[in-house]
Amino acid sequence: MPLYSFEGKSPVVHPEAWIAPTATLVGDVVVEKDVSIWYGVVVRADLGRIVIREGANIQDNSVLHVGGGNVCEVGPNVTVGHQCLVHDCTIGESALIGNGAIVLDGAVIGARTLVAAGATVTPGSQIPGESVALGSPAKKIVPLEGTAKLFVDHNAAVYHDLARRHAASVELVE
Repeated sequence: MPLYSFEGKSPVVHPEAWIAPTATLVGDVVVEKDVSIWYGVVVRADLGRIVIREGANIQDNSVLHVGGGNVCEVGPNVTVGHQCLVHDCTIGESALIGNGAIVLDGAVIGARTLVAAGATVTPGSQIPGESVALGSPAKKIVPLEGTAKLFVDHNAAVYHDLARRHAASVELVE
């Protein structure tokens, strides 16, 4: 796993986090216990700090970046799905950012919120907790229930287990 210092600031990764060997972390990044960062992810904190809280998972080919000396925070047990862009925002505890979603500067995603696959949360948006945000831009907000609630309830645990399996068995094949 490539970890890069930038202007004297280096990533700090908890020893019980799992970082895929092809993920890249740059600069002022903090990765807490039981986090998993998957293949092809880029976490670039060259213009501010990125904090990924305990139990969160950042899935394949997602990009996290921060600007303007700010702090981008991914809350505990958050799932950031495949190929997401998370830029200079705050994501609340146990939220799920669906595959291909975009969350932009200054947005705040409430706890246990689902940002639907392909949705775009525009700069400065506030998405309330226990809801589903749909659309591009994400203007339709509905209560969290049914299948969406099940995904929010269980996704972090599924990825926590899967990360342990990868940590125990992934090997480079030449």
